[in-house]
Amino acid sequence: MRHFTFLVQLKPVVMRVLDVVRLNRDEWIGRCLVWLAALSAGLVVVLYAKISEWAINLFFGMQRTAWWLPLVLTPVAGMLITWLTLRWFTGVNGSGIPQTMAALNKHHGEAMMHRLVSLKIALAKIVLGTGALAAGFSAGREGPSVQVGASIMIAFKRYLPASFAIEPRHLLLAGGASGISAAFNTPLAGIVFAIEELGRSYEEKTNGVLITAIVLSGLVSISLLGNYTYFGSIEVGEIGADIVIPVIVTGLFCGLVGGLFSRVLIESSRFTPCRLDQFRKYHPVWWAGFCGLMVALLGAVSLGAAHGTGYAYTHQLLGDDFAGTWYYAPVKYLATLFTYLSGVPGGIFAPSLSIGAGFGYELNLLFQDPEIAVAVNALAMTAFLAAVTQAPLTSFIIVMEMINGHAMVISLIAVSFIARVVARLISPPLYATLAANYVAKAD
Repeated sequence: MRHFTFLVQLKPVVMRVLDVVRLNRDEWIGRCLVWLAALSAGLVVVLYAKISEWAINLFFGMQRTAWWLPLVLTPVAGMLITWLTLRWFTGVNGSGIPQTMAALNKHHGEAMMHRLVSLKIALAKIVLGTGALAAGFSAGREGPSVQVGASIMIAFKRYLPASFAIEPRHLLLAGGASGISAAFNTPLAGIVFAIEELGRSYEEKTNGVLITAIVLSGLVSISLLGNYTYFGSIEVGEIGADIVIPVIVTGLFCGLVGGLFSRVLIESSRFTPCRLDQFRKYHPVWWAGFCGLMVALLGAVSLGAAHGTGYAYTHQLLGDDFAGTWYYAPVKYLATLFTYLSGVPGGIFAPSLSIGAGFGYELNLLFQDPEIAVAVNALAMTAFLAAVTQAPLTSFIIVMEMINGHAMVISLIAVSFIARVVARLISPPLYATLAANYVAKAD
């Protein structure tokens, strides 16, 4: 009898232990699924990078065969991509970062979230974004990679155990940051981007899942593409006190032009009674064709410099043996604006870095100091990206990881914050404002 009583008293303890084991099992299953999602996001983003590279090479191959071909191809492709986007893939247009931020908004349910991030959106973003690059538009794949990564992560939500405590918002955050991490092969930049731009409020309980997911996606990129840097390794040489004036001038100048760039993109999201805006509103397909024609004309007068991500030109500008041209930065600046205004899927991260390098070349004509020429290009890349995105930490970390040496770290931090302060006087934060527009339209 005494043994029976003991067993009866022991039953609640045994049941509690079994509950704990079950909960721990679900916790580990959930974590493994989140890590699998991060690995999948990293793999897809890397494949997207390879496909994008193929598309850009395809375009420039066609352009070398017939210089006039972009005058037909770019506007026609722009019209087709815009028509497909409006008819079947709403939410695919543009960068992808504002859509991800809008999906992160706590005041809307999962219905809106799935209109902006889903496997359908991810596939359309990759296909149509690749088509835009193959047609010669001036765009990048980094912003789209954020939306693709977030879409893949949220797709795994249905397979997570019910007891695994993670909100859809946390998966979006990890997926978006994973996209940046894999796209630039910079896990640290992905973590900072999640905190600075996507999250806006960092919750302690998501640290482990978020950081592990970002690092895993970065490891996929390194495993498949090698331990490369996006624009190669930048040799800046010795940096001394003579860099102070270039830091100030570059920060002020790039803050101004980058802030204007951001302001134009924001204003383009609003429609006014003027005839041009009304035409853009009621005839978006024809408007995309017009923007595509402008990009093609800019490409024709610049011998192709207006097209693509700007990777090849930037890589050359950061070397010691390339004689740049004064018109590269203005042409790329305008081509990227027209690309964004057209509504085709594509980001502005890589073009912004490329435009910054072009402005660095022009500033070097002012400074006339070959010893710091490459350093000034790196400063301008950081400053222009920081001004456009108003994400100074992410901007300087992305460029910092390209530089062979730590002598410029303080300079990059300084120039990014100077540019951000100047840009903030001209324009509100780009991605947050565009995301708010998406939320307002949903209301």
